[in-house]
Amino acid sequence: METGYMWMRRVRFGVNPLSLAMAYSSSATTLPCFPPHPLFSFTCFKPPHLISLPSSYGPRSISISTPSCCSSASSLLSLPENHDFPDGERGQTYTHLSKGSKVLLKGLNYAEFQEWVQSHGFRPGQALMLWKRLYGDNIWAHDIDELKGLNKDFKKMLSEHAELRALKDILTASDGTRKILFALDDGLVIETVVIPCDRGRTTVCVSSQVGCAMNCQFCYTGRMGLRRHLTAAEIVEQAVYARRLLTGDVGSITNVVFMGMGEPFHNIENVIRAADIMVDEQGLHFSPRKVTVSTSGLVPQLKRFLHESKCALAVSLNATTDEVRNWIMPINRKYKLSFLLETLREELKFKNNYKVLFEYVMLAGINDSIEDAKRLIDLVKGIPCKINLISFNPHCGSRFRPSNDEKMIEFRNILAEGGCIVFMRFSRGDDQMAACGQLGNPGSSQAPLLRVPEQFRVALNLGV
Repeated sequence: METGYMWMRRVRFGVNPLSLAMAYSSSATTLPCFPPHPLFSFTCFKPPHLISLPSSYGPRSISISTPSCCSSASSLLSLPENHDFPDGERGQTYTHLSKGSKVLLKGLNYAEFQEWVQSHGFRPGQALMLWKRLYGDNIWAHDIDELKGLNKDFKKMLSEHAELRALKDILTASDGTRKILFALDDGLVIETVVIPCDRGRTTVCVSSQVGCAMNCQFCYTGRMGLRRHLTAAEIVEQAVYARRLLTGDVGSITNVVFMGMGEPFHNIENVIRAADIMVDEQGLHFSPRKVTVSTSGLVPQLKRFLHESKCALAVSLNATTDEVRNWIMPINRKYKLSFLLETLREELKFKNNYKVLFEYVMLAGINDSIEDAKRLIDLVKGIPCKINLISFNPHCGSRFRPSNDEKMIEFRNILAEGGCIVFMRFSRGDDQMAACGQLGNPGSSQAPLLRVPEQFRVALNLGV
């Protein structure tokens, strides 16, 4: 598969991390793409920490202390239009689901799970009993002692050959939006957000990568570059732990969105596998319509997802012209708006009662004009869809500002008058950096900010 404008960094494996703080000339420069480290392996997680957020938030006013990541200015540079985007299939997919000499059970779909159990001399019925104790019956077991009612020999085999958990326990949750930080043994961290809703819906937002290679200019995670993909087990267990530890506090977890750290389709193998496990009728049993996978627009992987998965699709659009999208979402330089939308138009002809969700982050003075709203109506014609207008969430180093409420309402009304199904989504958890686009910790070595087109410099208070 092919990916967009990629920024990757090696993690600690007895070598020095590669630094992205490189000197570029003022002329157009071809940017480096670092492949994943060949020594990546599966690791367990150190005890993570949970940050509880209050149940009410100010709609726009937030206070952010300046971390070390902002101690020096980031590089500003341009990327040539003919930049050669690398092929993402060169990265690791981590489908060999071992943890030392043991198998990570939560990385197997049910067919693989049953085959593995039978390969050790046990019956398919015992595989089903174990599967239900991992994902169903309100047990969500994460160690051998919690596997009540299983054959003693079966449990002995599991203790010798299987690992039930990919993550460790977290601290007790309290009310409100929660951000869970899971620390890996290699020093990396993933973040998961649980978002309660007063309408009886609670959503868990899972990460699919540590960092992200897409370098979307408005996204804090994109500042990190890509550290590594998550395994299917690491993705699934975020949802398992949300149910296990937070259901009593926030109610039943009803929805899953792959909108945390990372570009899900850059890790397509493990994301499809994880989504398949989540919707299995004998397991977590989420409705496929309530498991949504989001992408910045990797078209080949998008087509594969629509063919192979029953889950819902979201596309992060965020602009109505190639000029703006090339800047704020560099993946657009590989897969233009027209190609992305025409692909959706054609693919959705073959899916019944299926609507794609378009996500549109509102950036003041950049993509929130009346002309943008009218163009958006034309762009999505012929595509069964819903549109989410999302309030931009500021973060350290960002040059963008959120559109005000009046502008968002005006934009929404134009779309609605044009026949679009449209919703407005305001910030949740932004005071603890748990909101959309705020996850992760870039550190001191970051992906570069791209050169701002001249016509938008005033909107960003950069001068002309």
